Amino acid sequence: MDFRHLQQFVVLAETLNFRRAAEKLHMSQPPLSVSIRKLETELGVPLFTRGKDGVQLTESGEAALADARRALFHATQFRQAAVAASTGEGGKLRVGFVGSVTHFVLPRILAQFRRRYPGVQLILQEGTSIRIMEQLQDEALDVGVVRIPVSSHTGTRMLVLQTEQFVLAMPKAHPLAQKPSLKLKDLSREGFILYTAASAAGLRMASIHACQLRGFTPRVVQEAVQVQTVLSLVEAGLGVALVPSINRRFASTQILYKTLSDFPDSASIGISLAWNPHTEMASIRNFRDLAESLFKS
Repeated sequence: MDFRHLQQFVVLAETLNFRRAAEKLHMSQPPLSVSIRKLETELGVPLFTRGKDGVQLTESGEAALADARRALFHATQFRQAAVAASTGEGGKLRVGFVGSVTHFVLPRILAQFRRRYPGVQLILQEGTSIRIMEQLQDEALDVGVVRIPVSSHTGTRMLVLQTEQFVLAMPKAHPLAQKPSLKLKDLSREGFILYTAASAAGLRMASIHACQLRGFTPRVVQEAVQVQTVLSLVEAGLGVALVPSINRRFASTQILYKTLSDFPDSASIGISLAWNPHTEMASIRNFRDLAESLFKS
């Protein structure tokens, strides 16, 4: 059934006048009459009675009118949804993110994205960088905001949004806490709280790499997945840790943060936007372009 026939039926049912209906439909009266006849023939029932007193809906026409209106409404919604998705103005966008980006990077992107694209439904999912990269590859996520360095599957693309250095997190009661300045090599005999290899390999590798560049391999006394958990273990006095500088925001009366004067530039870390180009759609491009404009200027 042609949706144009439904539209013609609804307009004629609302005007009960072929001339006025034809004017509203921007067509002449004879083709409208032929079209309505074709619709009635297709359905096998008359929808209108035609007489000297004008046009009236039959019982079948009355019964069909509400459903015809609903069908036209859903067809319009379907068309609008399809067009919105093709331009990135509608649909769903599944965004994976690591916990540390909720301090600044992610809220800044989301606030602007919601303002510019209110028709897009954002589905947010927290995870580790490794897990987010896997979900991008499996097409379970559309875009990810991850910590780098992180192992990347073939074909996954990255856009660096922010780079930063590690800072030292140590218990305030630590013997080295009162030293006015610290170097990474001063920590060669300390017990380190390190990131797990399975879930936070990037941060772990960057931490070990930095220490090795200063002549030692860190002695690992505890491991954790999330930076927040690492800081909790430092707070408990279980060791020292290298944490992203943005995590200074985690204020504690038991933790002291120190910048290490000899920290190697090659061991820098950062935040990156990741996506799978094989599943790229307009909303992903819009999200990426917005993030780039916010953090690359």
